[in-house]
Amino acid sequence: KWLLEDPNNPEGGAGFKFFLCGIVGMVCAYVIVLSTQYYTDYEYGPVQSIAEASTTGHGTNIIVGISVGMKATFIPTIAVAISVLAAYHLGASTGIGSERNAGLFGTAVATMGMLSNAVYILSMNNFGPIADNAGGIAEMSMQPQHIRDATDRLDAAGNVTKAITKGYSIGSASMACFLLFGAFMDEFSEFSGVPFEHVDLATPEVLVGGLIGSMIIFYFTGLAISAVGRTAHEVVLEVRRQFKENPDIMTYKAKPDYERCVALVTEAALKEMRFPGAVCIGTPVAVGLIFRYIGEYQGKRLLGAEVLAAYLMFGTVTGILMALFLDTTGGAWDNAKKYIELGHFGGKNSEAHKASITGDTVGDPFKDTAGPSLHVVIKLLS
Repeated sequence: KWLLEDPNNPEGGAGFKFFLCGIVGMVCAYVIVLSTQYYTDYEYGPVQSIAEASTTGHGTNIIVGISVGMKATFIPTIAVAISVLAAYHLGASTGIGSERNAGLFGTAVATMGMLSNAVYILSMNNFGPIADNAGGIAEMSMQPQHIRDATDRLDAAGNVTKAITKGYSIGSASMACFLLFGAFMDEFSEFSGVPFEHVDLATPEVLVGGLIGSMIIFYFTGLAISAVGRTAHEVVLEVRRQFKENPDIMTYKAKPDYERCVALVTEAALKEMRFPGAVCIGTPVAVGLIFRYIGEYQGKRLLGAEVLAAYLMFGTVTGILMALFLDTTGGAWDNAKKYIELGHFGGKNSEAHKASITGDTVGDPFKDTAGPSLHVVIKLLS
């Protein structure tokens, strides 16, 4: 209270209102966690519907999985929208400074409230890879089936916790990007000496900037997924070569050349992301400069800034929705496979299981490459 209360208006309740902003952020994080768990845990309907769709083939598994991921964007988006509005107007109602700056500060407090439980989220994020690697060690060391069954359940729980942390990351990033966007407008106003408070989307050039921002998200996602596809192709060819040249690998009489596969993947991870990274860094610079010169030619001093602002807004919004879709879809596909492996819809080696493996294979670059990469892109844009 002593830190946030307005001494000139002690009866205004500014401290309590900012406290409520922090609560808003915490509630938003909790809602996103529950939503992500619902759409990725095999205890609930969405994942079970993917498993059931697998009984009719690979295509229906993909169709239902994509539909689940698209629907999963609804609750987090509404939660973030309500939280931003509530925190902004709670801050603006304190009467401290200008209404806009107080509103932005309220949103900042909500963001800090959302980040206050980051330590728990980080621990859940670490659980997923640990459980996954434990399953791999159990399989490679040929442990008894009951141990593998236990690690499979832990792996399924880890898929949920990883998806939860990614949803939480996107939610906090969306709030932080709203603040960064406000800071961009303020910094530009101070730098140029011209008030910059509005972005007119009815201007054709500004709309074009927004379209480019949305397009970059799709283009980057395509680049990331295609990089995984190319690398996977090389790894499959290498594995086939080793099986052909050394058949004893299949009978455990000889060990594979793990180093070669690890080297292929590591090299690709470093090489394949150079161009996508350059695109994300270079495009906003190019957009801002090109439309700045167009604006000078047209006599519109703020055109370059407005176009760049539209680029940032559209790119951020599209990136948030795309990342939510990719993260949730991948986790749901993975756990649909785990659900079938528990004995449902025919269990392991059934036709449903084979279809679920296809979905899991498609989902891996979604949740482990493109989705997490978009988290970085969203922040990098701002």
